Amino acid sequence: MRRAVAAWLDMLDPTQQAQATFSFDTPERRGWNFMLGSRRAPGLALEHMQPDQKRAALDILASSTSAIGFEKAENIMLQQDILRDEWGKGSADRNRERFCLQVYGTPTAKGAWAWRWEGHHLSLTFTMVDDEVVSTTPSAFSSEPNTVPSGPHKGLIVLKDEEAIGRKLFSDLRGVARRGALLSDRAPGNIQSTFGAEERVAAQTAGLPVGDMQRAQGDLVKRLLSVYTTEVLPRPLALQQADRLAEEEMDAMRFAWAGTDTDRAVYYRLTGRDLLIEFASLRNQPLHLHAVFHDLRRNFGDHVLAPT
Repeated sequence: MRRAVAAWLDMLDPTQQAQATFSFDTPERRGWNFMLGSRRAPGLALEHMQPDQKRAALDILASSTSAIGFEKAENIMLQQDILRDEWGKGSADRNRERFCLQVYGTPTAKGAWAWRWEGHHLSLTFTMVDDEVVSTTPSAFSSEPNTVPSGPHKGLIVLKDEEAIGRKLFSDLRGVARRGALLSDRAPGNIQSTFGAEERVAAQTAGLPVGDMQRAQGDLVKRLLSVYTTEVLPRPLALQQADRLAEEEMDAMRFAWAGTDTDRAVYYRLTGRDLLIEFASLRNQPLHLHAVFHDLRRNFGDHVLAPT
């Protein structure tokens, strides 16, 4: 990862380098944002790169995600063209190349640095210390339209399991367990753990403990965890993340739901000691889905770095 990012930076001219690079201590390193619409994120956008620079940038993304994660990211970028050309949403200059690469600090074998891939509905942050990836969160893979209903890409589904597994888990709950998981009969219409609100949302203790679920329901929770935390990462990082999740007390995790299992609007969250997963469809937009994962103690490498 270090070599790939450094090689990409060497390909840039001085103006591009100035756009792409930031001080590691700048507050912007923590200012993740996946709800950008047609606006550009900070950093250097694909649309402002030469072809060889674009290939190198995409190689960085591909080497830092699994095949599933990279396909999901590519499809989210493709959706920007679908929204512009087939749905008429956003400005005319919305496009799949309006995604930016940001580098914080200097990619060296000693010390701390980070990079982020960001644009509408996609924000992936990787933090390194002494050549070790110490954090892969916050992570946001979101989607609109999640199932493409028409046109050349008809049938494309971007978030294939995030909604289906969440719905199945809630629909399988009965009686006291169902009432324990239900936050409200009405979904809130968006996720709550946007930039700066992560800790507040995680502190909410409502929801059904996994220990109070039946075994098959607990297995669904484990599957949901893998979708967000390990499935999108390359094997070395996925194994590292799995070791990290083993530190969580599974029975104490809580699953909370808002809406009904047949509603078009859905919301759920899964919280652990340091873990927060949140999913929501936007109100009155059942094909518009937001999904985020936080490892709250390790976001931005805070467990080994003093927060800035």
